[in-house]
Amino acid sequence: MEQTAAPVEISLPVLSADAATPGRRPSWLKVRAPGGENYVRLKQMMRAKSLHTVCEEARCPNIAECWGAGTATFLILGDTCTRSCGFCAVKTGRPLPVDPDEPRRVAEAVRQMGIRHAVITSVNRDELPDGGASWFARTIEEIRRLCLGVTVEVLIPDFKGKKEALQYVIDARPDILGHNTETVPRLYRRVRPQGKYHWTLSVLEEAKRQGMRTKTGLMLGLGETTEEVVAVMHDLRRVGVDILTLGQYLQPTPNHLPVERYVTPEEFAMLRRIGLELGFEHVESGPLVRSSYHAERHVAPH
Repeated sequence: MEQTAAPVEISLPVLSADAATPGRRPSWLKVRAPGGENYVRLKQMMRAKSLHTVCEEARCPNIAECWGAGTATFLILGDTCTRSCGFCAVKTGRPLPVDPDEPRRVAEAVRQMGIRHAVITSVNRDELPDGGASWFARTIEEIRRLCLGVTVEVLIPDFKGKKEALQYVIDARPDILGHNTETVPRLYRRVRPQGKYHWTLSVLEEAKRQGMRTKTGLMLGLGETTEEVVAVMHDLRRVGVDILTLGQYLQPTPNHLPVERYVTPEEFAMLRRIGLELGFEHVESGPLVRSSYHAERHVAPH
């Protein structure tokens, strides 16, 4: 039976018309189009090294800001996912074989970019025996070998809850181990049909048990209630999660799940206050927040 978050009683904020109806995007979700010299330089570098970034594949609204600042989140294990989540713009299908040289090329790109905090994520590769966990470990090792002093954050899949796969990543000792919860338990079947809420909690709990600094994120606006979000936040604190990100879900194409509502900046601010009161060390909560937004600020405890 799917595990569910415990109910929590809170006072709901009064929602504006923008928050209640999904129509046209409200003003707080407007972002500038990607561009600029640094953006073009990084895009050319990624293509020259045959690398992918989740910034591009997931159509992140912060790509202009982050790439303009010389930071990016690398997407390893190719650009094709074996799962078909209803929210994600990354393409689904049969992936190509894993490229054995990819970890080295990622590390070289990190060095050339001159960044101090590298974020590594991946598509799901459920056809691989370890779900790609050993590839995360190899990439961490290559970055540490080529980029002295660079901190490393990983945003990993659930590996179908397999602890032996997760152990590969833990043994590589990233500075932050992240795995996204994405939504509330009630919506898992619709939002991430091949995922399980209890797999997510078990990944985060085991990583914390072994001394990892842990991080997770949720998308809002998919039909969840505020009470459900707070209940999940309680679950996440119960398993010791350190860092939480909360952002607005944006429909990447007409074929993906629709936006049920736009959450106001005021509600995001309220959820941030609740998160800090629950004991999260850091809470990034806002309409345009994504998993890796301001990631370099999350390394050291506050």
